[in-house]
Amino acid sequence: MTALAALRNTATTTDRLAAPRRSVARPLLYAALVLCALLTTLPFFWVVSGSLRSLDEIRSDPGAWLPQQVTFDNFLRLFRTEGFGQFMVNSVVVAVIVVAGNIVAASAAGYALAKLDFAGRRIAFGAVMAAMMVPFTAVFVTQFVITVDLGLADTLTGIALPGVAMPLSVFIMRQYAASIPDELLEAARIDGAGEFRIFFRIFLPLAGPAVATITIMSFLASWNNFIWPLIVAQSMSTYTLPVGLAATSQAAAHVTDYGLLLAGAIVVMLPVLLLFLFLQRYFVQGISGTGMR
Repeated sequence: MTALAALRNTATTTDRLAAPRRSVARPLLYAALVLCALLTTLPFFWVVSGSLRSLDEIRSDPGAWLPQQVTFDNFLRLFRTEGFGQFMVNSVVVAVIVVAGNIVAASAAGYALAKLDFAGRRIAFGAVMAAMMVPFTAVFVTQFVITVDLGLADTLTGIALPGVAMPLSVFIMRQYAASIPDELLEAARIDGAGEFRIFFRIFLPLAGPAVATITIMSFLASWNNFIWPLIVAQSMSTYTLPVGLAATSQAAAHVTDYGLLLAGAIVVMLPVLLLFLFLQRYFVQGISGTGMR
């Protein structure tokens, strides 16, 4: 009993000594987090503020944080811009193709790389890892030549095709599939289930967080993509939102209409923000489940 009492006294003393450290460290941590949040949100705040200012006001005082007179004229001019609706539809179509392609291709490839035993599996996974390290600028010329040879230049399919199987999506799904117990799949095989049934009835329902992560990342990559659509699209009928806004924001004498451009940035930003807010819980689960910590 004496030894137990001594241990309790030692633990109490340790807690008392650690309490002042925690009381000092916690406010510092909160202050650092608030500072990081402010640094992150300031550019977005300036974009929102700039979109509510007139073009003359932006040019006279570009660094102002608050508008002298709030106006929605930039948004009205944006929605009245010729081709804006077509740009929006094109972006949605391309994003849907890219997201659907990533979900199907990455889910199948990730499941096969993690749960199926076949010759060359490690080599295939190594190829996926190597593809993640290759920058887009190193392969976009080759991709463009292939797109032209396939007759897909100036088409929405040609814009979407290179993004339907992102190596990062395959990696995320493979890592998540590896965390699923093999015993669960073996039990299904013993019961007579085939691989397709296991994939669709067991694996995919369990891989919901990873699918949500792939959805957000592939949608973001497609929605904000500028260089590839700029190269492939050769007419306004196939422009996506980033390319269309860049083309229409050029006023006379090659002067950029910053008010229109900032309003367009808000419109482009909103779908991504809403999608992330809707799927953020699954996104966090998916990232934590893949080992990307």
